Amino acid sequence: MLTDRKYATGIQSRIETKDLAKNFVANVFAWMGMALALTAFTAYYFASTPSLIGALVNPETGGMSILGWIVMLSPIGFVLAMSMGLQKFSIGTLILLFGAFSILMGASLSFVLLIYTSASIFKTFVVTAGMFGIMAFVGYTTKTDLTKFGSLMFMGLIGIIIASLVNMFLQSPTFDYIISFIGVLVFTGLTAYDVQTLKRIGAGVEYGSEQTRKLVIMGALRLYLDFINLFLFLLRFLGDRR
Repeated sequence: MLTDRKYATGIQSRIETKDLAKNFVANVFAWMGMALALTAFTAYYFASTPSLIGALVNPETGGMSILGWIVMLSPIGFVLAMSMGLQKFSIGTLILLFGAFSILMGASLSFVLLIYTSASIFKTFVVTAGMFGIMAFVGYTTKTDLTKFGSLMFMGLIGIIIASLVNMFLQSPTFDYIISFIGVLVFTGLTAYDVQTLKRIGAGVEYGSEQTRKLVIMGALRLYLDFINLFLFLLRFLGDRR
């Protein structure tokens, strides 16, 4: 009887752990979806409002204005602030920062709507959503530990950043094509790794606590960045310029 009771308790514990992980990941995807919707709306609003686009571009030189550079670079600051301030920021502050980050990303991505045709952007979005969904499913369901794979993808990400900085001076279309191809592979792989990591985090958190809600927001940020970067790299292959 004692053995049966321990066995039943073990099964119940595993079921509760799976439910916690499922709810945690579901909340992460919900926040990521809301952030993407906010970004898409902002990008469309900026792209369709000449006065807003005009504020980001210097009319004399055709290059970006000071405000344009601030809008382009400030999301990096928001990501660093959220990551470094996870423990000291309240959940309300993190949500506000995440919302502001999503809006700034939308403003910076408004140029994409002006450069590429609407049809090719929609096509790329559908392809990105499909690839992202498949890799998220793989990351959530696989029994294989993706830790080493994730480390390899992270090294690839560092390589992409360095190569992109170098190509800013070289201006090589071929090199840019190679970077884009590697970028697609890296962020496809990171999607599976990040989802598996979030599933493990969700299985060990205290449901309903403020710390858990903070981790949900940070998880949504990770998946948001995976999706956006995968979309942008794919757009270089699938996008048709106006």
